[in-house]
Parts: sequence; C-alpha cells; structure tokens
Amino acid sequence: MNPVLRRTFHLARRTMSSTVPSFPVTAAIQQKLTDALQPIHLDVLNESHMHNVPKNSETHFKVVVVAEEFETTKAPLQRHRRVNGILAEELEGPVHALSIIAKSPSQWAKSNAVPASPSCKGGDGSLPKK
Repeated sequence: MNPVLRRTFHLARRTMSSTVPSFPVTAAIQQKLTDALQPIHLDVLNESHMHNVPKNSETHFKVVVVAEEFETTKAPLQRHRRVNGILAEELEGPVHALSIIAKSPSQWAKSNAVPASPSCKGGDGSLPKK
C-alpha cells in the first residue's frame, strides 16, 4: 500500500508529568472527525500550551485532516465549514480556537508539510508586554 494512503492517526498531547491527565475534548474531536470523514490521516494537536491558559487546558487546537471527501470538495472554505460543522458542539463550548488544514489524498501526496502555528499574541491583553 502506498504509505501516503495508509491510514494514520496522531493524537498529540502535551503532558509534563508522569500522571497522564484525561483529555476529553481532544478525544471527542478525534472521534467525531474519524466517524464523519473516515480520514486517511488525522492529527489533533492541542496547542493550548502555546497560549495564556491554565496547564492541561483544551482550548486551542490544530487539526490536520486528509480525506477522500476533499477530492470533490475543492474550496478550502467548504472544507473548513465541513470540519466546523462536525465540531459545532466543541466550538460552542470549550474550544476557543481551531486551525484547520484539510487536504485531499492527492494534495497530501504532493506535500504533507504542516506549517508551524504562530506564537500567541496575547489578543485579550492579559499577557505582559515584551
């Protein structure tokens, strides 16, 4: 099987202690996207640690999803709306920010590079000035 088309799942968590905390929002995002899109590749990255939130928060995420459905759904806006619709409950509640990279398998085969997320700018004014 082509390694690009192999089903891969990555659940990224940032844990600093030997006791692993529960991450229910991360798990729900992964399950919902898996059920709805049947992705060949899915990364659910909790990027909350990059923001001014308490340790082990689940508020800021990046998802990288590669699905056959996106071969016919060409426009990025349509793909993002599809992902946002699947995760509507999380976006209404605990998720403050969601970055989406949604690619078709053919796009993923050409480039599976995922850009780094920018540093938090402290948008709410709560971070000290540098």
